This record gives sequence, structure tokens and C-alpha cells, in this order.
Amino acid sequence: MTVKRSRSAARMLTVFETIAHAQPVGVSALARLLEADKSAVQRDLMTLADAGWIRPAPGLSGQWELSPHVLTLARPPHSNEGLRLRAGPVLERLRTETGETAYLAVPDGHHFVVMAAAESHHLLRMVPAIGIVIPLHGSATGRAVLPYLPSEEQARFLGAAPGALAEAEFALTRERGYAVNDEELQPGAVAMASAILGHEGAPVGTLVLTGPAERLGIERREAVGALLRDGARQLASELG
Repeated sequence: MTVKRSRSAARMLTVFETIAHAQPVGVSALARLLEADKSAVQRDLMTLADAGWIRPAPGLSGQWELSPHVLTLARPPHSNEGLRLRAGPVLERLRTETGETAYLAVPDGHHFVVMAAAESHHLLRMVPAIGIVIPLHGSATGRAVLPYLPSEEQARFLGAAPGALAEAEFALTRERGYAVNDEELQPGAVAMASAILGHEGAPVGTLVLTGPAERLGIERREAVGALLRDGARQLASELG
């Protein structure tokens, strides 16, 4: 039997997520972002405020932000906790051996989320915030995991069935064990990623190394990629 969904609850969750991304933000701006009725958004705001999930932004009249109450939920899912704990020493080792920021990303619906990181000590460095969303399209993480997804999922993420060029890139990624984003999402920044594969061969996370292009030049990438690949395989082995 099909269970009927709650539209009002779904809308309120959307309002909450939009505040998280746009804070501090007012009701008019929220209504425009959501293309929703302003009075309905106002009701959702007041419900969230009464429940303690949002609060008026200090010193900004009519603006809202998340309250510290959200931190009570800021724990990783049980199924990811083992991976996060095991990844800590691997991330530290990657940072030490490369000098760059290393982080762990795990799947969350149609994208990945940063769960843990070891930040570079360089003054100029890339620093992904814990919880930041990584899109699959175009990112090093996306390129690392797409070769291991079923063909129908590949088509869904790419918008069409992968062509010969994409298939060749998938084969190269599987062969060398890592993928590269070379300044394509952010000028001056390079990211490299290796998929952590579960026991059925599906990606359960990625190890990512990121830094300025001047320090992650082509001459370093094979060695850095090997470190990422070995770290991902170690974690896959430990997870069983």
C-alpha cells in the first residue's frame, strides 16, 4: 500500500535546508528562493522558531539563522561512523606525506558530503568545511565514483548514457585508481580522489586530496594518486 506523504512537512524541511544554505536570510528572500507563497513561508519560519531550530540573526532585523540546537543532531550516521574513525589516521598520513588537505566524503542522496578532514598547514590551502556538499557532476569525487556505479545511475547523473569518451575515462580511473579535477570547478585549485569500495564493489566514500595547482602539478599527480589509491584500498579492506 502506498503511504501518502506530508506536503507541509516536506515544505518545512525545504525551508529549513534553504535557511542553512542562505543564512542570515529574511522571509521575502526565502520566498523568492523557494518560489513559494510568502505567508506560507512565514508560517514555517515561526513553527521552526517555536521549536528552537532557528532564531533571529543578532543585529539583523527580520533575518533568520539556524540556532545552536542543530548541533544536537550533528553526529554521523551509525553506518558511516566506522569509516570516519578508520579514516582519521589515513587522512593524517596523507596530509603529512603530501602537505595538502585530505578529506573523507560519503554519499548522501545525489551528492557527497565532507565528513572528516586533515587540513594542510600551508598558509595558502584549500579547506572544505565539514558537512559541505560535493556535487557528483564535474568534481574529482564524482569522477572517482561514477566508474563503479551501475549504468542506469551513470546515465542519471550524466543526463545521458555515457559515450565512448566517458567510458574511456571510466576505464582509466579504474585502472589507475584515482580521478583528477584540474581547476575545472575552481580556478587555481586541483582535487584528486579515490573511491572507497564496499564489499559489493559499490562506493561507500572517497578519499580526496586538494590544494593549489602550483603545488599539485602534473609531475606530482601519479605519486599523490598512488597514495590516495592505497589509502582507499586500506579503508576498504578494514571495512571488510
